[in-house]
Amino acid sequence: MTTDDSHARPPGVTDETVEALGKLSEAIEWLERARGRLYDFHQMVGHLDFQMDEAARLLREAGHDEAAAWVEDEVIGRNVLDGRWTFQIVEEFDDLYYEPIREGERRLLDELADGRRHLFEAELKEKRRTHGQTGHERRPAAMHEPDLGAGAEDPHGVADPV
Repeated sequence: MTTDDSHARPPGVTDETVEALGKLSEAIEWLERARGRLYDFHQMVGHLDFQMDEAARLLREAGHDEAAAWVEDEVIGRNVLDGRWTFQIVEEFDDLYYEPIREGERRLLDELADGRRHLFEAELKEKRRTHGQTGHERRPAAMHEPDLGAGAEDPHGVADPV
């Protein structure tokens, strides 16, 4: 199966290993999405805290000093979890969950696939693309020789399979 060199399956790597690493890659994508949501939460809460400043100011201007004082004293600067602002939650998530998982993924890729990422996806691309068709090239034009079509050999002597 022809893929660009950085995504070629190393010798001895089994179909089962490629499938397992593909599942690991998918799980990492969900980790990244979860982390993004956590950063969304962090920014949303920070934004709303500053909006509360504006609400307190407007309440005070409208003559509602007691209501403004409640916003200022009870809401602005409040912890979102016990003793924590959102930046602390983000840091704890990164330190205790995100970084160890990412480091483990890199270690597994190094051990099981010579550090090559997305082997499953690269092989899936090869199976699904239309060889020789514009828009279905193996890799970007700046990186590849012409896609010679099904069954042709590239300049490195690797057949471009059907």
